[in-house]
Amino acid sequence: PERPGRLRILRQGKLLPNAVEGVPQVFHSSQGGLLEVMPHPNFATNRLLYLSFSKPGATEPQAHTTLVRGRFENDRLTQVQTIFEASHQRQGHYSGKIAFDRTGYMFLTVGDRQVPPEGNLEAHPAQELTNHHGKIVRLHDDGRVPADNPFVSRAGAKPEIWSYGHRN
Repeated sequence: PERPGRLRILRQGKLLPNAVEGVPQVFHSSQGGLLEVMPHPNFATNRLLYLSFSKPGATEPQAHTTLVRGRFENDRLTQVQTIFEASHQRQGHYSGKIAFDRTGYMFLTVGDRQVPPEGNLEAHPAQELTNHHGKIVRLHDDGRVPADNPFVSRAGAKPEIWSYGHRN
């Protein structure tokens, strides 16, 4: 991936001249851009690719970490669908690291968006379960929230949160 939003193919040691079509528009400024590309654990058979990126908003504080998946077919991305959008605003620190565990759950890191680590740290947004600042979310590969996530039954909490309190 290239941070400005281009996904490129390296085939037999040579970079193909054109970027992959079908990649969503990204907010590319400061720390924003195309953040990560991760193939599904069964990519060889289902051809699914996951991309995390900073999705454009009217201004940088309105851009947010987003996760999409699409099918990689004929050197292009098709059937692209958004499976997660973070609820966080500020600038920078988008994060966007993607990982799958051995049982098929998908994890995505969401940055703290540069909220300063000072003052009353218990009131820091990364400590709250009502937003995605400084969180790791856990999802099924299609974006559904697993029923056994730790905060799925807590009123007011984002059910996709797996862990919280993380700072960049």
